Parts: sequence; structure tokens; C-alpha cells
Amino acid sequence: MIMEPNKVKRQEVKMLNRKLLEISGVINVESFDSEEFLLETEMGFLMIKGSNLHIKNLNLEQGLVAIEGTVNELAYVDGSSGGGKSKGLLGKLFK
Repeated sequence: MIMEPNKVKRQEVKMLNRKLLEISGVINVESFDSEEFLLETEMGFLMIKGSNLHIKNLNLEQGLVAIEGTVNELAYVDGSSGGGKSKGLLGKLFK
């Protein structure tokens, strides 16, 4: 994938009836199970909580993820300020 040097970061989050979630700007899927997803996006880490969650479509080359299931919560969790914060963030999420 060729990145343009002055490309503006952009992210779209589309949800249909709390059953289908489509997200662009995804860099990586950090972790997932049927109740929680943690995605690294261009806008920060995005946590999705719900029930019976599963990946419908995944294309990291285009930065697209589609998740099906019942969505209860979306939250950006900032581990900003670099370095060791990320490990602390993941440690808090998986206690």
C-alpha cells in the first residue's frame, strides 16, 4: 500500500441496527472474542463490546473491518503519550 505523505487521517464508523458495524481506518486487530474487540485505528484504539460478535469481513490492506453481532458499546481508549502506555493499556483491558 502506497501512503501519500500529506494524506489526512480519516475514519468512518457505520452501524446498522446495532447488528452490523463497518469501520474504516483500521491498522490492526489487536484482540477479539465474542464479547470484545480491540482495534488499532488511525484515530486511536477502538474498543467494541457486545455479544455474539464475530468478524464478517477483514481487509487490513484497505483498513476495513466489518463486525456482526449485538453491539453494546464503542469507546476510544487512548494510550497516547507513547511507549510504555500501550502495554499498560492492554494490561488494564485483560485483567
